[in-house]
Parts: sequence; C-alpha cells; structure tokens
Amino acid sequence: MYNFIIFVASLCCTFATNASEVTQIFMAGDSTMSIKEVKDYPETGWGMPFSYFFNESVIVENRAKNGRSTKSFIAEGRWQKILVELKPDDYVIIEFGHNDQSKYKVDRYTPPHEFSANLTLFIMDVRAKKAHVILMTPITRRYFDENGTIKDTHPVYADLVRDVAKDTQVVFIDMEKITQQYFQQLGDENSALRFMHILPNLHPNYPHGVKDNTHLNQLGAREVAQLVLTELKEIDHPLYDKLRAVDSKHLKLSYYH
Repeated sequence: MYNFIIFVASLCCTFATNASEVTQIFMAGDSTMSIKEVKDYPETGWGMPFSYFFNESVIVENRAKNGRSTKSFIAEGRWQKILVELKPDDYVIIEFGHNDQSKYKVDRYTPPHEFSANLTLFIMDVRAKKAHVILMTPITRRYFDENGTIKDTHPVYADLVRDVAKDTQVVFIDMEKITQQYFQQLGDENSALRFMHILPNLHPNYPHGVKDNTHLNQLGAREVAQLVLTELKEIDHPLYDKLRAVDSKHLKLSYYH
C-alpha cells in the first residue's frame, strides 16, 4: 500500500512538472483570427493553422471571437478569463481594430482614446502576471483602389496600435503593413483566392455565393499564419524555437513526389 501511494504521488509530481513546463499562447482578437464553426467553412481565422505549427511544449488557446472589439472583449469577461489562466512566461497575442472602428455598432465601437487605453490595459495586465505580449495591427482588408493599390482600411486605429506599441515598448508585429504588401504582390485576381469569394451554387454554406474582402479562407489563413511565423523568425522571438521539428524522412518523400 505504501509503495502504491509513493507511485501515485510521483505520478502527480510528474504531471505537475509537465504542466508547468507547457507554454500557453493565448490569442485575443476578432473574426480574422478566431476558430470557425463548420457552418462558416471555408472561412478560417489565421489562428487556426497557427496553432498547429508548434511542438508539444506549446498549447495555443485561441480565444478570439467573431465581431469582438477591445470594448466588447472586456465587457463580456473574455479578457478576464485569459488573465485567470495566464501563467508566468506565457504569451498573449493581441490583434484588434476591425470592430473597434465600427461607429454604427454600439456594442462594438470603441472611441480612439478608449481603444488606446484598452490596449495599454491589456499590456499592463499581462506584464503584471509576468507573461509576455505580442501586439499586432489588424490584418488588411482586400480593397484595391483605381490604381491597383491596396487601401489603408484601418485609418486611425492601426496608427493607434503602433503608438501604443512604441509607448509601451512591447513586442510588435505590423500585420496590416505585412499583409498589405503580401496581397499587393499577389495582385487583385490572385489575392481574391485567399479571401471568401465563392460563386453561387458552389458551396452548401453559401448557396447564394459570397464576396467578402475581410475574412480569409483556408489558404489565406494559412499564408497569413506563415507570415506571422516569418516575422517571429525575423525578430528572433523565443516562440520560433518552439516550432515542430522537421521530419527528414517526410522532407525526402515530399521532394521526390
């Protein structure tokens, strides 16, 4: 009996140690990042493929939600739930702006000064928990002007994110500029293949078709997630060292096939 108790106690210690060694990445944002229901497919938030890039030492907790702004994310208690679960040396990726700028949606709209204050609060809260923030501007919408140039689709709000990042000296990725450049390089026709553009009678979820230049499909989400990883590598971020190991056998099969 004594030996059994010792065995169980050792198992509990092992599990506790393993749990403490796991790094959590919380994702706080809107529909461009969030996990989608089957009824919304092929709409895909870039946080979905992002979660599969890491090894077993990382758990990605995607708490982003469709239609949320910093205001509604706080009001609904979603931010508080992240703080409750946040451990020292975890990470929180924050990407808002799409819905904060929606003046005609009272539950979402966040005045500029309040938006900056909310982002600053997020950063201070995470630091108080001895965890780390990665702050991002919202990814671009796909709107080309008459000259074939993608427009800035988050006036004021993207600059506010940049200002907060500078003031707080937080790790910052300018996803608006990065995705603008990427989709600009692809051009009007090819970039449309990354967004929710479906003709009528081609998909049961969208029988009347859809032309949505804000939300990504599976291809677009994967590529945006890859752009995030590329930037993490560029800035030599510690999370880049937690990617899945390369399977050399799989690489050889992929090369020859």
